[in-house]
Amino acid sequence: MSLSTSKEAGRPTRRGARPAPVKTAGPRPRSRKPAFTVRRGLAIAGFMAPAVLFVAVFTYYPMVSGSQMAFRNWNLNDLTDTSWVGIRNFQAIFRDPVFYTVLDNTLIWVVASLVPQLVIGFAIALWLRRRFRFRGLYQALVFFPWAISGFLIGILFRWMFNSEFGVVNDLLSKAGLIDEPVPWLAEPKTAMAAVVIANIWYGVTFFAIMILAALQSIPDELYEAAELDGAGKVRTLFQVTIPYIRATLALTVLLRVIWIFNFPDIIFGMTGGGPSNETHIVTTWMITITQQGDYGKASALGLVVVALLMVFSVFYLMATREKKGARS
Repeated sequence: MSLSTSKEAGRPTRRGARPAPVKTAGPRPRSRKPAFTVRRGLAIAGFMAPAVLFVAVFTYYPMVSGSQMAFRNWNLNDLTDTSWVGIRNFQAIFRDPVFYTVLDNTLIWVVASLVPQLVIGFAIALWLRRRFRFRGLYQALVFFPWAISGFLIGILFRWMFNSEFGVVNDLLSKAGLIDEPVPWLAEPKTAMAAVVIANIWYGVTFFAIMILAALQSIPDELYEAAELDGAGKVRTLFQVTIPYIRATLALTVLLRVIWIFNFPDIIFGMTGGGPSNETHIVTTWMITITQQGDYGKASALGLVVVALLMVFSVFYLMATREKKGARS
């Protein structure tokens, strides 16, 4: 009796006999998720309860309580009348001429601080991405300012810009750039320039940290391909590096705008908002109003700040939103 080889089984069989069925690996049974029970739900709720309670007590309750103050006559100088006044506090803010000076100062404060921080921080991140000796030490020195209190930085720069014995005037005088001491913190224009310089020095670290982390995620193969294509450093920067980390840059700029807008520490440490309100930004003015006891007006100004930041964030995210299919 002749034998033949079955194609399915790959082994000899008798002629006319049915080939043995081939065993194929079927789909593996999916692991069943544990059934949701009342006991399991109570356990999850029990673990979440402390965090929810903490956030509710220390975040949402002060937020709601402070928001309702904006619509009441809430003044520490006279707590006998805390009646509902509607939008009267908001009207008082918009009718105050200081408010528009403060808005102008805030715009200058944000833009003049943000752009140099982004440019310098990007340059430092590109430099720290390279491998060189003692790179870890340089990273520690660059990131060190971020660990210092902003108010302490303000006091430090207040001494540096002191008109009588500050190091800034001393260096400028020795370099022959000035003939007499400059009252940096006493003049409106120079005072704003001084606080902006301090904020630039303080905030460069944030951009350097964020951008360096993004740069380290770029594959080396992209740079090798760009080099083979004959792309120079500038072309590689704008066609490889920036497009690849565009999402990180957009998010970092948004976070930094919100941070600078709500960052009164350096200004309070250097000028306290003076001279003549010329270095007041929205948040420092709000704190000053609170110190005067008018909690209703300060709360209304706080809601205005929240509204401005929300509007900016929405338009910014819409402008920087990537199209479908676009590579981040």
